[in-house]
This record gives sequence, C-alpha cells and structure tokens, in this order.
Amino acid sequence: MNHFNASRQPMPAQRPNIAPGSAEARKLAEDLMDAMSALLGLIERETELVRAGKVREAMTLESKKQELSRNYVGAVSELKANQAQLAKSAPELLSTLHRHHDAFRAMLQVNLTVLATAHAVSESVVRGVNAEIQKRNVPNTYTAAGRRAAPGPRHITPLAVSRSL
Repeated sequence: MNHFNASRQPMPAQRPNIAPGSAEARKLAEDLMDAMSALLGLIERETELVRAGKVREAMTLESKKQELSRNYVGAVSELKANQAQLAKSAPELLSTLHRHHDAFRAMLQVNLTVLATAHAVSESVVRGVNAEIQKRNVPNTYTAAGRRAAPGPRHITPLAVSRSL
C-alpha cells in the first residue's frame, strides 16, 4: 500500500516578505495601480458593451478579464504580504492606494449591477417565452369543481435555447 507523506510534497513557491524601502514600496504600489487600471479599463468597456446590448462582443473579453484579474489578485497578495512594512516606510502611499482601491471597487459594483440587470432581463424574456409556449400547449379544461385543470407533465413542452444565434 502506498502511503501519502505530506512532508515530502514540495511547498508551492511563494515570494518571501521583503522589507520594502521607498523604491520597492513604489514598485509594489505601481504594480497594483497598473493591474487596477488595466482591469478597470476592460471592465468599463465590458459595461459599455452590455449596456449597448452587445453581449456577444462583451463575452469575447472574458479571457483577457481573467488574465487581468489574476494579475490584480497577485498584486494585492504581494501588497498584503508587505503591508506592515509599507505602513512603516510609506504610509502616504498606502493611504493613496486605499483611496484608489475604493474607487476601483465602486466601478466594479457598477459593472456587477449592469451584468446582474442583463442577466435578470434575459432570464425574464426566456421565462416569458416559455410561459407563452406552455399556455398554447395546455388543454383548456376544467375539473368537476369548476376550476381550471392543472396541466400534467405530458402537456409540458421543453424549451430549447440556442446560444449560437
């Protein structure tokens, strides 16, 4: 029987915490600002496209958005790992980053709201179409008590949606 020994497994490579001086602190801050700016630009473009109803074109941005999101998460992780040293060596830089990050989060919230609205509208349209299809296929009958009969499973027509149109 082969036993798993966790102590033999290599640990994932992580950058050690550095004690950033002003140049290193500026580099960390610039990396995060660049990541936020690039991601924000793409998110703003995606928001514009979805608002204009160009969802298919907005979907083409997905792979680039994932890449920029990974860069952003990496920059945030690096900054968090060195936050204590940054607070000592460059507190004004850290407060500037916090302000920029707050603006970044506000823009992300706008994007999420637009995407959620588009999702809700499309779901509503599909449900409405489905309700109309089902209404046409259900026999219009009444029970002995004079109430409209509920359709059975054999009367329900499946709805197929093509995402390639």
